[in-house]
Amino acid sequence: MADQAQRTLGIIGGMSWESTESYYRIINEGIKAKLGGLHSAALLIHSVDFGPINTLQETGEWNELGAMMASSGKRLQAAGAQGIMIASNTMHKLFGDVEAATDLPLIHIADATIDAIKVQNLSKIALLGTQFTMTQDFYKQRLIDAGLEVLIPAEDERAEVHRIIKKELCVGEFKDSSRQYYIDVISGLAEQGAEGVILGCTEIGLLITQDDSPIPVFDTTAIHAAAAVDFLLADVAL
Repeated sequence: MADQAQRTLGIIGGMSWESTESYYRIINEGIKAKLGGLHSAALLIHSVDFGPINTLQETGEWNELGAMMASSGKRLQAAGAQGIMIASNTMHKLFGDVEAATDLPLIHIADATIDAIKVQNLSKIALLGTQFTMTQDFYKQRLIDAGLEVLIPAEDERAEVHRIIKKELCVGEFKDSSRQYYIDVISGLAEQGAEGVILGCTEIGLLITQDDSPIPVFDTTAIHAAAAVDFLLADVAL
């Protein structure tokens, strides 16, 4: 039985709420597994409206998005959060905006994923996600700086991977045809030498599991949520 209180973690969520729901469940399952009984996670969630955020993403209005994320971080700090996480891979492009707006520790999704990959001693990794995550340096370069070789799908495949995320997964549609498309993309990257695949969008894990992949799967939602559990319990005597 823990004899100290958990830390309080703030989550910037709603991008999409489908995956934020998974975060809430996985984090609470992790706390229950560690503490037992009726224990649950000490969380504050600011769930944003993803509609306008998605529009700003697609039109490249990242400065405005950075201000929105910074405001969310400030709200969570004012509400009593002792740390913050952004429940979205793509919005880690604005990690620095949230970090600068608060004086709280932030749990970076890519750093947690890198740690999980290193445990398996892999060096060549495939990355799936939105177009932004797959092609821009804010995420991919972090993996490269950690010593990983990163493979991404071909241009036409990237477009379809992105479309499935935004048009299907983010609105709760899970099609067998789309699952098969992802499996085919992962298999192609494995043939190119990928030793594992990062599900680098928090919705992809709603569609793809380890059973669907010929190589190890790194579900960033589950990995990030596990890091959240560690943060929450850092001061707790287990």
